[in-house]
Amino acid sequence: IKEKLTYYNNLYDIYHLYKDTVNVKTVNEKAGKETVEVSEDLFNLLLFSKTMCGITKGKTNIALGSVLSIWHTYRENGIADPENARLPEEIRLKAANEHTNIEDLIYYTEGSGKDKKFYVKFLDPELRLDVGGIAKGYSIARTCEYIKELGYTNILVSVGGNIAAVGNKPDGNPWKIGIENPDTESAEEYVERIYLNDGECIATSGDYQRYYYVNGVKYCHIIDPETLYPKSDFACVSVITTDGGSADAFSTALYLMSLEEGLEFARANDLDVLWVYGNGTKIYSDNFKERLLN
Repeated sequence: IKEKLTYYNNLYDIYHLYKDTVNVKTVNEKAGKETVEVSEDLFNLLLFSKTMCGITKGKTNIALGSVLSIWHTYRENGIADPENARLPEEIRLKAANEHTNIEDLIYYTEGSGKDKKFYVKFLDPELRLDVGGIAKGYSIARTCEYIKELGYTNILVSVGGNIAAVGNKPDGNPWKIGIENPDTESAEEYVERIYLNDGECIATSGDYQRYYYVNGVKYCHIIDPETLYPKSDFACVSVITTDGGSADAFSTALYLMSLEEGLEFARANDLDVLWVYGNGTKIYSDNFKERLLN
């Protein structure tokens, strides 16, 4: 199982290259100049991501890589040297945003059966992909399929804010999950405790793990595609659904929506959602409270 998760980690990595692996970094470096042959697993992630971009109306857009890479550099520099932490120049962000149209991501197949091949190319040479808002959950979902193939029936998989259940606990009861408290200074380890049933996944997006400060103001890693700056309405948003990839994408999208938009989106897509504000206030979607542990 660890080998499978490592395989997906390497395949969807945007920062490192690996021997004998055509991954997202490879695609970013080459697809703007030439057509790149990729594996079916990478092809399927890109296909799924483009679909999720449409469902979330662009809130989860893997083509935002040019903008996100700028923020990544400034965040890393700000963490390393807090006294000189700075925000990216707006003019630079807007220039990068000219190269974030997901319709410039083209993919196609040739052949069939064992001879089927998968290809990717960019219509915009400066397009760059960042799958950070979707790949982890998607990888967990695919790994859970693999776990079932291995014959396991009672497993809980937890990878960095994404948790998926295969079966229930060995005693037949649902799994008990703690949602981490975004207030890292609080004595309460969890902001909520819930049940998670067979086949369900929970993903959380928040401002409390990857962030830096500029002039005393906190800036997290989740960037709003409309403003090109971090959103600060919520401390975290947790989403429960039956697909890990969707849960990851939805938690990012809901974090970037207003509460009103998010409540409507949750109802339309049959999602159980918890919103937590910075002051600790909690808002629940229609069915979330039914999951709470006493």
